[in-house]
Amino acid sequence: MKSTNNNNMASHGLTYEGCNFFRQRLVLSTLSGKRVKIRSIRSKEDEPGLRDFEASFVRLLDKVTNGTKIEINQTGTVLFYQPGLLYGGSVEHDCSPQRSIGYYLEALLMLAPFMKNPLKATLRGVTNDPTDPTVDLLKLTALPLMKKFGIDGEGFEIKVVKRGMAPGGGGEVVFTCPVKRTLKPVQLTETGKIKRIRGMAYSVRVSPQMANRIVDSTRAVLNQFIPDIYIYTDHMKGANSGKSPGFGLTLVAETLDGFFLSAEMSSTPQGQGDPMLPEELGRNCAKMLLEEVHRGGCVDSANQSLALLLMTLGQQDVSKVLLGPLSPYTIEFLRHIRDFFQIMFKIEVQKPLEDERKGGDKVLMTCVGIGYSNLSKTLK
Repeated sequence: MKSTNNNNMASHGLTYEGCNFFRQRLVLSTLSGKRVKIRSIRSKEDEPGLRDFEASFVRLLDKVTNGTKIEINQTGTVLFYQPGLLYGGSVEHDCSPQRSIGYYLEALLMLAPFMKNPLKATLRGVTNDPTDPTVDLLKLTALPLMKKFGIDGEGFEIKVVKRGMAPGGGGEVVFTCPVKRTLKPVQLTETGKIKRIRGMAYSVRVSPQMANRIVDSTRAVLNQFIPDIYIYTDHMKGANSGKSPGFGLTLVAETLDGFFLSAEMSSTPQGQGDPMLPEELGRNCAKMLLEEVHRGGCVDSANQSLALLLMTLGQQDVSKVLLGPLSPYTIEFLRHIRDFFQIMFKIEVQKPLEDERKGGDKVLMTCVGIGYSNLSKTLK
């Protein structure tokens, strides 16, 4: 999908086509204050226009901002979005069960530090599904990453109150985040060796034995590499277990320098495709973690765009982050950062030396932050 840029900068508007990278565009629009028009959203499909989960995402943005103008044409194929001020405060939102809460939470993580009031968001819906990053993954990897940029303090956490598997959902998550005036620049260039692996095997509305079977098969793979492995099991019962059965695993490898690389898998949602054995899920997830360690970098592939955004918004100083190979999503995100903030990254590919067992090619990303400051915080 190519994006068309209007040269008429007087309108400060950007125009895009298609439904790809929908969240990226709206999040960056909200942060930069630039209006966005997205045309031809699924205009050639049998059911044209925005899907439920996208409409729900737009409503969530409307709840955390003040004065946002949103216009959608009748067929839902054209969206005009003029961002208001990030307001924050206490927000409740029922997410569409088509996508997991992680889909909405990823965007909130990018916006929350810049609100006027500390955010307390209660999101309901699917907590774990095979397509989006699960809530557990964001809790274990995104929060420690944000702390490196100085986003920290009282009440910075993601709490899973109820678990809800796809397709029924019924989960509930509370995300609280303090506000920050500015972000600090970072130099994250040395990954360091893996010192330990932590994980969580969860099961809902199936036998608690499922989680134990996942743990055994995962350890069978990972014990060959490292002794310090601890995978705890989480079996939610009754009202806290959502509406659909399922199980899954989230693994996180922590390096000596305090970086987190992760992998996860969820069971196939009920009624969609072949069921998966817990042993198979454990083995596959362990292999995915090893793959992620091989790719390496200081930030895992799920959080690349979050790291790049926080670098862009940092103080006017140089930030460097070492990443594994860039995902297609991240590459598009870099294009959007250029569109909205006129920031270009310096990208250096680092090949591992022959004798070093350091995995795949790495990419060192360098940029000078734009010195973005939280405008709401200057008044006090």
